[in-house]
Amino acid sequence: MLGPCVINCAALGAAEVNERGGVLGRPVELVLVDGGRPPAEVAREVAGLARAGAVQAVVGTHASDVRVAVERALGGVAPYIYTPPYEGGSRTPGVYFLGEPASRQVGPGIDWLVEHRRARRWYLLGNDYVWPRLVHVSARERLLARSARVVGERLIPCGFGDLAMGRVIESLAALRPDAVLLNLIGSDLVAFNRAFAAAGLRCARLCGALEEHGLLAVDGDSTGELYATMGYFGTVPTDANLDLSERYVRRYGTAAPMMSAHGHGSYEGVLMMAALVGRAGCAAVPAVEAVADGTTVGSGRGRVTLADRHVRQRVYVGRADGLDFDVLTSS
Repeated sequence: MLGPCVINCAALGAAEVNERGGVLGRPVELVLVDGGRPPAEVAREVAGLARAGAVQAVVGTHASDVRVAVERALGGVAPYIYTPPYEGGSRTPGVYFLGEPASRQVGPGIDWLVEHRRARRWYLLGNDYVWPRLVHVSARERLLARSARVVGERLIPCGFGDLAMGRVIESLAALRPDAVLLNLIGSDLVAFNRAFAAAGLRCARLCGALEEHGLLAVDGDSTGELYATMGYFGTVPTDANLDLSERYVRRYGTAAPMMSAHGHGSYEGVLMMAALVGRAGCAAVPAVEAVADGTTVGSGRGRVTLADRHVRQRVYVGRADGLDFDVLTSS
């Protein structure tokens, strides 16, 4: 669902770097690794490539449980940029984050729904791994601060199946929350939203990993109550984003997978890694660490700058309108 756009955007980033002369006079070459497999399997392949010298740097757009395994397996052999939203807290040398930590990501969406939809009673639903767990911790703190409360919570293994889905739908029907915070990913997020619509349930749904391709996979939404909170949407109304979208269409055509947060992240990750290695003069982690702070690139969301291995940028709240997102607010 996400891979075609992610690969397109990474290739676009590499092409633009190479058009400017590459990195240290050499062209960027992409080596693709399937990050959708079990974390240990992905980590072994990535670490093996890095230790063999087949890759000098890693840019990852995949789930956080895979990130944790890759980070450990690399052990500082190569710099590593992780692009999606993540749980926060990591401070490993040579690992850099372009996505929003949980404490930043969920807040604007919760605030908007509390203020504009009077959402006081919340149900928290996510896959059972590190990112949803810590998003729920941040969400509970934010809800408490807004005098809202959690009326139910469930963490479910990835690929949880129809039986577990039915139980979740039954629980929601019984509890009737004002809003559901969804930290499901991939096909689980799609399956839940389809089941939710089929059951005729009505309440606000705020998603931490829903982007344009996921919205397409659920056949869009016209209820006005499906929301997402991300650091980027293809509809972000900035000159930088319009320019990037034009370059994307010019390269891949109008029938290409639409721009999305995860694809944009891979584009931004390639640009940032090229900038880091270019400033450092090599891809060795100690050299990259020495120049990381202050490294800046331009992307669809404007200029982003690393500070303490992270970037701080706006978080947008979008509401599904058919097959697109209307950006409601940002923080």
